[in-house]
Amino acid sequence: MKNSLKIKCKKIKLVVTDVDGVLTDGGRYFSSTGELLKKFHVRDGMAVNLLLRNNIKTIILTKETSKITKSWAKSMNITKVYSGAKIKEEKLKSICDFFDTTPIEMAFIGDDVNDINLLKKVGISASPSDGISQVKKMVDYVCKNSGGNGAFRELADLILQSKFPKKTNWY
Repeated sequence: MKNSLKIKCKKIKLVVTDVDGVLTDGGRYFSSTGELLKKFHVRDGMAVNLLLRNNIKTIILTKETSKITKSWAKSMNITKVYSGAKIKEEKLKSICDFFDTTPIEMAFIGDDVNDINLLKKVGISASPSDGISQVKKMVDYVCKNSGGNGAFRELADLILQSKFPKKTNWY
């Protein structure tokens, strides 16, 4: 890992994540009554709790409004969910105010065009390995894992290893 990325990681107090394409593989299953299923990876849920045990909060910022996402977030101890965020970067000031933090102390992982403007404004920007090329070209870190397959956990581990290099167990 580049030294400049380690330095950025040490400042992180809050991790913001997109949902579809980051915490999930991007698949959405619908019936005539609406969204039925989303698949989340268990290691991404553990990552939320590892971060939390080390005083780093996780928030979800998504343009979708999904009962499934809200239910998963509650069961995984996500600190706050911002749903229906069509222009994600417009939430930055309220996130900073609510959590008494600055953009430089924030990491954001996103995968598509609607994430780009926020990715440009945070301390660490990341993308799953299967994010669109436009995103992968501009972020600080491209995960080896794809969306829904542990990309969020990979980012969390990177942050924790940099902030706490002598710690061997974050749980």
